Amino acid sequence: MIGKEILHKMKEKVGLSSCSAETGKGKSKMSKHVTHGYHLVKGKSYHDMEDYVFAQFKKVDDNELGLFAIFDGHLSHEVPDYLRSHLFENILNEPDFWTETECAIRRAYRITDKTILEKAVDLGKGGSTAVTAILINCKKLVVANVGDSRAVICKKGVAKQLSIDHEPSKEREVIEDRGGFVSTFPGDVPRVDGRLAVARAFGDKSLKEHLSSEPDVSMEIIDDDTEFIILASDGVWKVMTNQEAVDCIKNVKDARAAAKQLTEEALTRKSTDDISCIVVRF
Repeated sequence: MIGKEILHKMKEKVGLSSCSAETGKGKSKMSKHVTHGYHLVKGKSYHDMEDYVFAQFKKVDDNELGLFAIFDGHLSHEVPDYLRSHLFENILNEPDFWTETECAIRRAYRITDKTILEKAVDLGKGGSTAVTAILINCKKLVVANVGDSRAVICKKGVAKQLSIDHEPSKEREVIEDRGGFVSTFPGDVPRVDGRLAVARAFGDKSLKEHLSSEPDVSMEIIDDDTEFIILASDGVWKVMTNQEAVDCIKNVKDARAAAKQLTEEALTRKSTDDISCIVVRF
């Protein structure tokens, strides 16, 4: 086995990937029915792949955590790569993670963004969206996000969005109160200061006065009606509704095959962005 193949196997084992086309899978040790799979495809842009995935189950004392995230970079692959390596670590290092999970996640997001800004010389001027999902003992799901990568849960065939798309047009008042503006040029999406198409993100030091990294956090109980969750970058959501994404994979029992099928459907629908997708089946 040559070096590149060994590296690929190592990345797949721990659920880390950033190549032009990557795929992987894993399963819970607490419940044999809970599995995950992911698939990424580079878009048609000339820059390097800027989507990064984290997906793994982790034993913590007597508990099991499923840690899943999509990081979609802009003008940067350094910032999403940094998030992949540090965000969950920062969340789990919060002393009140188990007792005040939502507060711990919010604080860890703020601390992580502060560090990224302090490291701007090394990490560059770009930024990244993030959607994270923490599955606690296969029973409780906590989702947080900044930006427009999205988490959707399927229960009895019905899609429910768990994250919030942070669009500049929806947060115009807050952006303007901070001294920024939202552009609405014909033929283009609304942008913060005429540049960024999301109202919240990690990094983006030059825009930070007008840009938030405060996550929205939600909690969902995993019950007998829960079939799967999808985490995906906007390369999927630009061309599919939540229900269309759910319908696309509802009959695919293998989580990795489902993630790949969703990615391929986005390509069929002419998505040109980087596309990354995680599916967790119950």
